[in-house]
Formats: sequence, C-alpha cells, structure tokens
Amino acid sequence: MLTHILAPALQVLHPLLAAANTSVEIGENAGKSIALGVGAGGGAAGAGAGIGMLFGKVIESVTRQPEMRDEITSIQWLGFALTEATFFYGLVGGFIAFFL
Repeated sequence: MLTHILAPALQVLHPLLAAANTSVEIGENAGKSIALGVGAGGGAAGAGAGIGMLFGKVIESVTRQPEMRDEITSIQWLGFALTEATFFYGLVGGFIAFFL
C-alpha cells in the first residue's frame, strides 16, 4: 500500500533529481570556463598594458636621445619578450585550472 502512495511521488522526483545532478556538472564546467577566461583575459590585459607602456617609453627615449637608438631597441625587444611571457603564464594557469 505504501508503494502505491510513493510511486507517483517518485515519478515526479526522479526527473528533478536527474536535473540536479546535471546542474552540478554544468556548474563545475562553468567554474572551469570562468577560470580559463580569467587566466587568459587577465594575462592578455596585463600584457597589453605592459607592451603599450613599453613601446610608448621607447618612443620617448628615442626622441630624447636618438644616438642611443640601437641600445634602446635591443632592450625594447627583451622587455617585449618578458612582458609577453607573462600572458603565457596566465594562459597556462587558466588551462591548469580548467583541466584540473
């Protein structure tokens, strides 16, 4: 007799329980995607600001002392490479958070 009473309730609850389990998976995937977006987006924003500042200062330096253009340019490319590496560190961090 108890099973006749509980059977309709279980039929209603079964899809709700299944939806709750899938929403947990969706939440985990959303969190991983957010982590990847923050890692890549933050790295790109920081690298963009750093590279913009670097090239702006190079232009100022060359206009003030044109005779040091070669030395300034060599230092410029080193700074560019190191600034760009920070973007890749952020991207790798985002991928690690996404896959782990």
